[in-house]
Amino acid sequence: MRLIRLCVVSILFMLLGACGHFPLEPWVAPYEREYLADEIMSFSRDPLANKYRQHVYDTREGARGAGIASGGGCGCN
Repeated sequence: MRLIRLCVVSILFMLLGACGHFPLEPWVAPYEREYLADEIMSFSRDPLANKYRQHVYDTREGARGAGIASGGGCGCN
């Protein structure tokens, strides 16, 4: 019984200790962000094709408001 109580208290202290790191600071300095914004860090191999796919998706879903595009689903925006 004492071992269970000790485990519960230690888990509680570990969970409460994780909340003590506020305010959060960015991990990347402002002068290092230019390296993270490089094209080689993107998920897509072809960014132009990715923009085209996103445009087609926005045009189709524009009538429902699923994306950030405005206008209807007719493709006339």
